[in-house]
Amino acid sequence: MSFFIQSAHAAETAAGGASIFGQILLPVAFFAIFYFLVIRPQSKRTKEHRAMVNALTVGSEVIFAGGLMGRIKKLEGDYAVVSLNNNTDIKVQRASVISVLPTGTIEGV
Repeated sequence: MSFFIQSAHAAETAAGGASIFGQILLPVAFFAIFYFLVIRPQSKRTKEHRAMVNALTVGSEVIFAGGLMGRIKKLEGDYAVVSLNNNTDIKVQRASVISVLPTGTIEGV
């Protein structure tokens, strides 16, 4: 009978040692999953958007976050003057550009 009691005490000691490893491993695993599913893709999208905004040139056809579509007429630092049609020019932040269109797209729309 005392043999069973000793094995029960041994099992408790082994389980306690494994739980410390599990307590450390679980948060590390959650952070790794969070990093690869959220942080890394978002930083990649931010880097691509920054490169697109820096590559804007006069004459580029763009779409803005509000849905406006136009051709860049002039670049002024962090702002761009965009021609929506022959009579309407607006000044917008360059960061609000969400897409650069192929040349000639505006005439086709």
